[in-house]
Amino acid sequence: MRKTLLLAAGILTASLAFSQTPHTLLWRISGKNMSRPSYLFGTMHVLCSKDAALSDSLKAAIAGCDELYFEINLSDMAGMLNSMKYMRMNDNQKLSDLLKPDEYARVKDYFARHASMLPFSLLERFKPMLISGLVEEQALDCETTDGMELMIMKEARHSKPINGLETAEFQAGLFDSIPYETQAKELVNYIDSSEENKQMTRQLVDLYNHQDLDGIDELSRKEEGGMTGYMDLLLYGRNRKWAKNLDGLLGKKSLLVAVGAAHLPGSTGVIELLRKEGYTVEPVKN
Repeated sequence: MRKTLLLAAGILTASLAFSQTPHTLLWRISGKNMSRPSYLFGTMHVLCSKDAALSDSLKAAIAGCDELYFEINLSDMAGMLNSMKYMRMNDNQKLSDLLKPDEYARVKDYFARHASMLPFSLLERFKPMLISGLVEEQALDCETTDGMELMIMKEARHSKPINGLETAEFQAGLFDSIPYETQAKELVNYIDSSEENKQMTRQLVDLYNHQDLDGIDELSRKEEGGMTGYMDLLLYGRNRKWAKNLDGLLGKKSLLVAVGAAHLPGSTGVIELLRKEGYTVEPVKN
């Protein structure tokens, strides 16, 4: 699941049905006996540093909220480090066990030519979709990267409690429900078409910078390839769970909920699901 990893996911007519969505990543949540509004923001987990900027309206939402919610609790460093063990495949499997020798050689050669923070000897035990995420990050072609979640945390200056809608263990465990062989084939396909995917990554960044949720939704759905059958597991099902969880949280405090932008748009997105729960969800001009 390529671009959805950075964001997180139709046919053209389906995307046109939502073509009037305002170009904004920040949404105000009110109604249903809420005394104070909360906010929903669409992030991109990794961006070139020059693109990772907070608007004045987002800064105001951060300043006014009581608590921050991300997909996972990014302030829990112990939990994040502990989750590393869940990034590895079960049963001591390695990438070389899943691919033909020539396929494995192409992946190994790619990482020999593109340095990563972790040695390939360690990476090859990771779930292949997580390796694909590293390849996608390298496609950004910038000297330094940042993430919108980290920018939000810096702006909050440790003055706001931080929580997560999921655990890092849960997120890593999602990939155990997709055959490792399928993931490995997708990784090879991604590397074999790296130039094409680099262009798609640039297109995604451009859509994000223009705050075009409809465009992000359309692009994410178009390019999922072999992961199409797992969209409910990786995207839609999580959206439904988040909307139900937020229904129990909203109104008690003013929250800023920041999740991957691909989770927001469309009939299965968090914006529409919160509306179905009885909330008013309105765009905020950025």
